[in-house]
Amino acid sequence: MTTAARLAEENDVALARRIAAGEEAAFESMMRRHNRRLYRLARATLRNDADAEDALQEAYLAAYRSIARFRGDSSLFTWLSRLVLNECFGRLRKHGRREALCPMAGDIEDEADAMTINDFDPPYHAAARSQLRALLEAKLDALPASFRTVFVLRSVEELSVEETAHCLGIPEATVRSRHFRANALLRESLSREIDVTEKSLFEFDGDDCDRLVAATLARLRE
Repeated sequence: MTTAARLAEENDVALARRIAAGEEAAFESMMRRHNRRLYRLARATLRNDADAEDALQEAYLAAYRSIARFRGDSSLFTWLSRLVLNECFGRLRKHGRREALCPMAGDIEDEADAMTINDFDPPYHAAARSQLRALLEAKLDALPASFRTVFVLRSVEELSVEETAHCLGIPEATVRSRHFRANALLRESLSREIDVTEKSLFEFDGDDCDRLVAATLARLRE
C-alpha cells in the first residue's frame, strides 16, 4: 500500500470513529466529501434524479447507524458505495424493475449484443460541453444497469478493477468485460467526444449538495 493510500485509509477510519461517537460535523464532512461520487453511482443505477437523491439519503442514514462497524478494510467510499447500491437495488426490486437488476447477478454478454442505443443525430459536434454531457448521460441511461454501474465506477470515478469488483461483488474478469462493452457501445454513438465529458457526468454540487446534506441532517436530528 502506498503512503498516500495508507494516509487516506487512516483518515477514513478516524472520520468513521468521530461519526460513531456522535459528532455531527464529522457526518456532514463525510457526506460533502462523497456526495458527488455517490450520487453519480445512484443516478447511474436508478436513472432518475429524485430517486437517486432519496436513495443516497437513505444510504447515508444507514451508514450513520452502522458506521461503528467500519474497520478500514476498504476505503470509506467503497464501503459507502455498497450501501448506496444495496439501497438502489432494493428500490428496483420494490418497484418491480427486475429487468434492470437481474443482469447484475449473471452473465449478460448476450444482452449487450441484443441492446441497441438509438442514435438521434443531434448537432453535438457544434454543441456546448453541457449539451454533449447531457447526450452522454442519456446514452448511459440506455445501457443495462450492470454496464452503467461498472462504467461510472471505472471511467468516471476511476476506481481500479479490484475496487470495482469489491463494490459490486462480482469477479474482476466480469468488471473488465462489462467495462469494455459499455465503452464500446457508448463510443459507437458518441465517437471521440466521450473522452472530454465523462468526468462531468451527473453533476451534483453547490445547491444540490447543500440540499441533500441539510435534509439528511434534519432527519438525523428527528
